[in-house]
Amino acid sequence: MREELTRLGFQELRTAQDVDAVLGTTRETALVVVNSVCGCAARNARPAAALAIQHAKRPTQLLTVFAGQDADATARARSYFTGYQPSSPQIALFRDGELVFMLERKNIEGRAAQDIAADLTAAFDRYCA
Repeated sequence: MREELTRLGFQELRTAQDVDAVLGTTRETALVVVNSVCGCAARNARPAAALAIQHAKRPTQLLTVFAGQDADATARARSYFTGYQPSSPQIALFRDGELVFMLERKNIEGRAAQDIAADLTAAFDRYCA
């Protein structure tokens, strides 16, 4: 489950310090996927992320934390998701250190990966140079 994203080039953040080292300092665009063992992560979120990053415009940094396994890293990543409750899976887009787009579980569960990827690529078109 981890490798589905890391083999695509997502950097896995395993500790709170890893998260702060990236999200606390970067001014580039960053996509953060909160991965999990749930069915909607496997069926919807990970395939959608894989499709979306094939788009011509995409975030500079591709990041992931794994809910339920790397609890401190996940909690720290979620602390950057201002205004959103924790959910798994969850996909956040940052630009210039600010959260600019969010897909929560309610936006992922029960939807086709292609539709979720379309939401992501629309956000990439808007926020990624």
